[in-house]
Amino acid sequence: MEMSEVMRRWPPGLPIGDGWVATPTTVSIRFPYDGTPVADAPEGSIEEAKIALQAAEDVADTVAGLPSRTRRAVLLAAHDALADLREDFEQLLVLETGKPLKDCRVEVTRTLVTLTAAAEEVARIHGETVPMDLLPSGDGLLGFWTRVPIGVVVGIAGFNYPLLLATHKIAPALAAGCPVVCKPAPQTPLATLWLVHLLRTAAADHGAPASMVQLVTGDAEVGSALVSDRRVGAVSFTGSSAVGHRIARDAAPTKVLLELGSNAALIVAPDADLDRAADAVIRGGYYASGQACISVQRVIVAQPVFDKFLDRVATRLENVVVGDPRRADTDVSALIDDRSTERVEEWVAAAMAAGARVVAGGGRDGTLLRPVVLADVPDGVDVWDDEVFGPVVCIRAVPDVELAFDVANRSRYGLHASVWTTSLRTAFRAVQRLDVGGVIINEVPGFRSDTMPYGGVKSSGSGREGPRFAIDELTVTKMAVIRWE
Repeated sequence: MEMSEVMRRWPPGLPIGDGWVATPTTVSIRFPYDGTPVADAPEGSIEEAKIALQAAEDVADTVAGLPSRTRRAVLLAAHDALADLREDFEQLLVLETGKPLKDCRVEVTRTLVTLTAAAEEVARIHGETVPMDLLPSGDGLLGFWTRVPIGVVVGIAGFNYPLLLATHKIAPALAAGCPVVCKPAPQTPLATLWLVHLLRTAAADHGAPASMVQLVTGDAEVGSALVSDRRVGAVSFTGSSAVGHRIARDAAPTKVLLELGSNAALIVAPDADLDRAADAVIRGGYYASGQACISVQRVIVAQPVFDKFLDRVATRLENVVVGDPRRADTDVSALIDDRSTERVEEWVAAAMAAGARVVAGGGRDGTLLRPVVLADVPDGVDVWDDEVFGPVVCIRAVPDVELAFDVANRSRYGLHASVWTTSLRTAFRAVQRLDVGGVIINEVPGFRSDTMPYGGVKSSGSGREGPRFAIDELTVTKMAVIRWE
């Protein structure tokens, strides 16, 4: 399907207010694999951001007062519309992200689950009674609390999973009764633009204001205008730690939910199933071409099994397919842009200069970085200390599992980590000791169910995603006390 056909399915401009706002300029979205143009996307500005925020504020009371059945119906209708168009969305995601088709298929599936889960949570937003008579002064009083919408929500998504990440901002906000203004990453606005169109159509079909969900594109100045506006009740951001920390400062005292970077660790205990653990390194290190915040980056292996494990990983790397992301069998393709590709190349070169060695893979073919396994990577180099966001896995030996926990924790990040072991004691020690938001036993650290609480500690962020937990973040308790006698 030609992208011009896709773009004709919604009006030109940005979905702001009750209609569409034309922008004076557009930006060419290009296919990362070969640089060919995909489509021209509307380019927003601070002016459009202000218009959208005013429109959101204008309908905030209306959206908060929508019946639960209406909010639920809008989300389910958008789910059904997206399901009917899933192949089109998959192809569009491949073209704007450069991500392999198999990963884009997973993204659409997870987006559908997230919409359904948010719709189901609408019926579970409730409060409790409170025993007021624990003190004599409370005799004759009835107390209860409920949850009310926090207000206008600004959701800012990353480029690597643009459709899914936007949905994790938008769907819980709508379920909670909050109007939401979404800003996609500048490189990947198209699928999110289409999703918002489907949601607005569903809203109008069910008697709700279209402006309950809006989209504004643009650069960092547009993002700053959105998050620093005092009309905003909460900001939800997914992206780099540096940008997230700046948003937190700009937005204060507005509530901020941050899902930031990581350099996820995978620990291999001496009693681990080495074949399954090696499979996990390949599967978890190179999906989405390594552009995932919980992809395997640091592999920490107990010394007694280190050599055997390294051989297994090196052998399996030979089966990773590198090439055109439109092919169903491709595992790794181009990164989002040349700047990212060059940065990853530089980080690998710096690690090698510091003493790291290439175990398998490596090199570059045009826009493609071939996946690489590095060993003996020291502290103090970016591929170990920071988030590489590319097809790079680093492996290091340690004497025992307890030291592996220490090494994993010596990071400013703390999103997910995984441990491979057949020992129940080691598994529970991992849950106890690892300073991360999620501990995954005998599975990749990149495992995420879209209904579980998801988020990190330290520089990996604050707050939790997953519809149930995001709704808690986007609502506030309101207490009622009534004297009845």
